[in-house]
Amino acid sequence: MTNPILTDYRLRFELINTARSFYQKGWMVGTAGNLSIRREDGSFWITASGCSKGELLLSDCVRIDPNGKVQESSTDLKPSAETAIHQILYTLFPEAQACYHIHTIESNLVSQFVPEDHLPLPPLEMLKGLGVYEEKPSCVIPIFANHLQVSRIAAEIQQRLTTTPPQIPALLIRDHGVTVWASCTTAARNYIEIVQYIFRYMVAARNIGIWKGDK
Repeated sequence: MTNPILTDYRLRFELINTARSFYQKGWMVGTAGNLSIRREDGSFWITASGCSKGELLLSDCVRIDPNGKVQESSTDLKPSAETAIHQILYTLFPEAQACYHIHTIESNLVSQFVPEDHLPLPPLEMLKGLGVYEEKPSCVIPIFANHLQVSRIAAEIQQRLTTTPPQIPALLIRDHGVTVWASCTTAARNYIEIVQYIFRYMVAARNIGIWKGDK
């Protein structure tokens, strides 16, 4: 039988180590970004609000039940302000076990490349790492408006992704970074690295005139 205490330590250490790595890459500067991992019972650990992602402690993670309520916290810290988004993604994608959200310059820049609610991605080989196995694929990533009320963002994500499933396990919030979800933490980390690579390519290609981001 799995020891739940040891499991919770392992999950929180995974969040801490991943957050530190992303912080060192400049993807979670200051207190920006949030990471979560789901437990077997459907609840999930998420990084607390207002904490430096390069200096997280075990106590800087909060456990949330499937309905979005705080289930366990060793301090008075609040869960990430974007907990509702994680909750919705876990509801929409039951196979998801990890959800990572980072703030990068490139993800914010590409979110402004088009006025529409989706961003065409270049047909790069790297898309295979996101599950797109087509020759010269036509792939888009959904973009959502960045409302002050996170619950409104979460509601719009739920509504649109329910009716129009995304081609890849990722979404953009305009001027507010990228979020991915995956069936395990390793895959989630890979997805973040891949989308960030694609965004860097798009910014660089746009600068030299070989990718406009609008077709």
